[in-house]
Amino acid sequence: MSRNAKIAAGGVAVGLILLIWLPWWVALLIVLGVPTAAYLMLDPSQRRRLRRVSRREIGR
Repeated sequence: MSRNAKIAAGGVAVGLILLIWLPWWVALLIVLGVPTAAYLMLDPSQRRRLRRVSRREIGR
């Protein structure tokens, strides 16, 4: 299992646990809010690099 697959599987597991323990809208806010906050904490050069890498991966 690759590193990214392990991270994805862990994210799914955490999301399912949050849905069980919290109301669905709180779990949704956490699942969407954490990656958004992490992206917004990057400086502009890191955001450009991240966009460039993700574009390359989808074959553009």
